[in-house]
Amino acid sequence: MQSLPQEAENPSQKAKEKKQVISFIIPCYHSEGSVGLVIDEIREVVAQRPGFDYQVVAVNDCSPDNVLSVLTGIAQKDPKVAVIDLAKNGGRHNALMCGCHFATGDYIVFIDDDQQCPADRLWDLMDPLLHDAADGRGSYDVAIARYRKKTQSRFKNFGSWVNDRVATWLLDKDPSLKFSNFSVMKKFVKDEVIKYTNPYPYLSGLMLRATRRVINVDMEERVRTIGVGHYSFRKSFSLWMNSFTAFSVKPLRIATGIGILWAVLGILMGIRTVVRKLMNPAIPLGYSSMMAVLLFSTGMIMFMLGLIGEYIGRIYISLNKSPQFVIRDTINVPKKRKRWKSR
Repeated sequence: MQSLPQEAENPSQKAKEKKQVISFIIPCYHSEGSVGLVIDEIREVVAQRPGFDYQVVAVNDCSPDNVLSVLTGIAQKDPKVAVIDLAKNGGRHNALMCGCHFATGDYIVFIDDDQQCPADRLWDLMDPLLHDAADGRGSYDVAIARYRKKTQSRFKNFGSWVNDRVATWLLDKDPSLKFSNFSVMKKFVKDEVIKYTNPYPYLSGLMLRATRRVINVDMEERVRTIGVGHYSFRKSFSLWMNSFTAFSVKPLRIATGIGILWAVLGILMGIRTVVRKLMNPAIPLGYSSMMAVLLFSTGMIMFMLGLIGEYIGRIYISLNKSPQFVIRDTINVPKKRKRWKSR
């Protein structure tokens, strides 16, 4: 019995099927003049490797400028560019979480909309994920750009340093590991990250919660040439609070330890005062010292109550199912994924 002749495979179709897809998630805010240039550079860089293709997920974080019109025009010409229009501004990390739900690639890249991320160094950033490491444990799961010199203000550099110290302590992060706005992770890490439903996401902590195979890649941050930054002190403080309270109960344990310490000191000081008074009844009680101790201890109590209240408030908001993001509209998104109206 003769077998039927098989159809010859189209080489170009076979090569296309083997291509690995890189999903670029771009949170967009006040970037009508730069986001198109970022997407153009992404196309150029990915085209350098024939075995790869790209997907762009641009998330309009309720920007007040014309960035949505710019993204709409790009998406109409390029079906590989998906646009998510959020109904309210939630911040960079919430926008990135939204984008993760629509990213379908084998690798997911976080990149900003202001051209400061060196997109031309993409393959250097991805190299640790594509090749086995020297330690014999296979490739890394996450790679993060580490800028030798940041172009932001001294105040923001100080804030970044504080945030890094807090993350090292709370997340058991390697002190040498630095976070930045340009990173890449494997699909399974993304799948683990999007399981997080709390309305206060902190992506760096979520990535470390999913894997410890994380590495830095040294590069230079670009100087911003279009527009100005809009990441306010309030947003920076809110992000710091997310890292401070979302992944650890260590702050509560410290508050407990401080409370116990002050209770012990109070008892010892009380015993000392009674003994001194019994030994010398003429010794006057120190009004100033008593007030100083009282004010300090009261301040510590209020701080601890505030810390506990912060945890309880976030639990309450989570139980109320406050969304991480609310989607107004989408472009170039498959119908089966349009069910994500909010999360």
